[in-house]
Amino acid sequence: MTQDQHLQAEAPMTFRAWVAVFGAILGAFMAVLDIQITNASIKEITGGLGATIEEASWISTAYLVAEIVIIPISGWLTRMLSLRTYLTWTSSLFLFFSVCCALSWNLESMIVFRALQGLTGGALIPLAFQVILSLPPSKRTVGLALFSVTATFAPAIGPTVGGYLTQAFHWSVVFYMNLIPGAFLMFAIIYGIDKEKKNLDLLKQLDIWGILSMAIGLSSLTIFLEEGEREDWFSSNFILVLALTSLVFLISFVWIELKTKNPFINLRLLVRKNFGFGCLVNFVVGLAMYGALYLLPLYLSSIQSYNSVDIGKTMMWAGLPQLFIIPFVPKLLKRFDARVLAFVGINIFAFSCYMNSHLTSLVGYDQLMWSQIVRAMGQPLLMIPLSTITTGLIEKSQAGSASGLFNMLRNLGGSVGIAVLSTLMSVREKFHSAKLVEGVTIYSHETVERLAMYKKLFIAKGFDVATASDKALAALDVTIRKQAHVMSFNDCFLFVCGALIASSLLLLLCDKVQSPTGPSDAH
Repeated sequence: MTQDQHLQAEAPMTFRAWVAVFGAILGAFMAVLDIQITNASIKEITGGLGATIEEASWISTAYLVAEIVIIPISGWLTRMLSLRTYLTWTSSLFLFFSVCCALSWNLESMIVFRALQGLTGGALIPLAFQVILSLPPSKRTVGLALFSVTATFAPAIGPTVGGYLTQAFHWSVVFYMNLIPGAFLMFAIIYGIDKEKKNLDLLKQLDIWGILSMAIGLSSLTIFLEEGEREDWFSSNFILVLALTSLVFLISFVWIELKTKNPFINLRLLVRKNFGFGCLVNFVVGLAMYGALYLLPLYLSSIQSYNSVDIGKTMMWAGLPQLFIIPFVPKLLKRFDARVLAFVGINIFAFSCYMNSHLTSLVGYDQLMWSQIVRAMGQPLLMIPLSTITTGLIEKSQAGSASGLFNMLRNLGGSVGIAVLSTLMSVREKFHSAKLVEGVTIYSHETVERLAMYKKLFIAKGFDVATASDKALAALDVTIRKQAHVMSFNDCFLFVCGALIASSLLLLLCDKVQSPTGPSDAH
């Protein structure tokens, strides 16, 4: 069948179908946004719940653990319950638990409700991707372009939205805001998605050991990655147990899924060249994307003393320009090889990280805006072609497994990235601090001059000579530590840059995939 004959044979996209697509993408957008949106409001949330900042880390961890566990299971649940039924239930429960989060009365209740919110909202991400993979080939690129908004734009504006709502109203509004788009989401599901017969017979073939081993392994790994740095890694028995548990159960999960007759997720897709390499690149993209979202706000708050609103204003430049670039990517895919576009996009993203690897204690909004704009130019060129390369040769019957694996690995990459970067920052800060201290001696002309300057400033403020000398030494110590901290940020951005460049080579090893605007033999 020629391409023209294939396109003529496609069923036309109706208004109802487009409503379903927009609804599914809106659901995924809300789910991804909720990962980041609480981070900018964490001080206000902990204050309202009477918890410490350290304890509040579980507010985000609970959501991430539940989300990463439900993503791989969503394909199997969809086959059993039907897409419409599962989307209806998981969306309505996501909205219900969002309200419960807003009404939380203490830290424990918030953690429980955040876990349940992640368990229901996390399913919205792979389900939206599955809806797009089920579109006619000529419309799939448009769907992937819309989905990329959830993957890159939502995390970028999360701190902005969360910070603004918290400053203007109250931290609970961060959760209540889900109700407005949630109303359209429910309408889109009911109106746009056809009823299908449930396949409850799948319960008889329930891969219970595969699901349990996956759930225990992934949840242990996520907690290990999220809490490892705070617990000083393997010096903590808690972290050591988590590491061993995740290792044993994830190995068991892989073995069970490869041996069982009816696995709930098809891991064999990963041995296909395009899908395997694409998922590896997606893992690194998750590391870089969520890693950058971790590093920049931390730099702005700790070095520049920005509040949540100022941080949001800086970060929004990584998001807003994407809205103007994304519509052009499907047209570019018609003219250029997806591998070339993805290669260019990922290296533009890498260059933006390189731009951020030259921070000083004076770099702020004006300078960072440009690196954020460069990042916003690269991510759309990467995400849409990457999805095309990875899933372009996947059969429609495997859409659930492909969606679950692809999205799970990006989220897992984010958790790994934050854990690696937080540890790298700590190690490199100690290294730079030690190196800087080596050069600070009474025989150093620069040291003597700096101490004299500080001493004069403190004497001018009314301190006696002895006190001024002590304060000058303390001020010099603060300066050294601050400089070491900035240098550790630079090292982290260089690491992210290198990881992106290295992973870009995998894209060149993939087979050429015809743009979804044309037919795919796998479909």
